[in-house]
Amino acid sequence: MNTEHHIAAAARIERSLEKCLAQDCEMKIEGAMLAGTHWLNAALHRMGVTLPATDVMHTYLLTINEYRRLCVADGEMLRALSEIEDLRAPFVRGNWPGAQAAADRALALLSVIRTRVMAGAG
Repeated sequence: MNTEHHIAAAARIERSLEKCLAQDCEMKIEGAMLAGTHWLNAALHRMGVTLPATDVMHTYLLTINEYRRLCVADGEMLRALSEIEDLRAPFVRGNWPGAQAAADRALALLSVIRTRVMAGAG
């Protein structure tokens, strides 16, 4: 997927997130991960770090060397997406207490990623 398609997909997902209610914690976390992944891929493609045919699907599926290489390009975005992904197991697949705070954190991290991409960072 090319940069423009990633940006359009991220924006579309974020518009859907705006429709979530306070109790839709799982959807907020999952949506933040999906939109964040698109924003990250847009940035990596724009920087020429990855090709459109080699999108990052999940940070936890990257090899250690690839994760480190991408962190050199923009560690803040990669770590933000990693943290969102780490929220999925306990709050989307599990039922840990504190889901609303986790959803708020996921959305805040998504904002960090989006802001960096829109500002031309990464």
